[in-house]
Amino acid sequence: MKNLIIVNGTMGAGKTSVCRELQELLPKNVFLDGDWCWSMKPFVVNEETKSLVMSNITFTLNGFLHCGEFENIIFCWVLHERSIIDELLSRLDLADCRVRIFTLTLNEEALKARLQADVERGLREPDV
Repeated sequence: MKNLIIVNGTMGAGKTSVCRELQELLPKNVFLDGDWCWSMKPFVVNEETKSLVMSNITFTLNGFLHCGEFENIIFCWVLHERSIIDELLSRLDLADCRVRIFTLTLNEEALKARLQADVERGLREPDV
């Protein structure tokens, strides 16, 4: 049985860091960050791009779910509405797959400090 591990939270919550740690701990895994599908310039959020990103993410996740080489599929993304999670899961072939969803939370002060540290390291734009 495969495991789909979804790590959700606000930007700066530590999703990518947690997923990288999971990669070191879990056997036969692959890690997909949903933000990679949004890495575009100019950054445009509209119905067309939202549909494209969801299609690309679900296509890629399904590919990993069907590949015999992987037992653990690790996925992180900002899933700020339950409807996005529901749509994502409805598009995946989850036969013989356990789904685990984890949401990372932190207080506003800690979030601001993490985002500022990312800006100072050049990982984020100052307009976050």
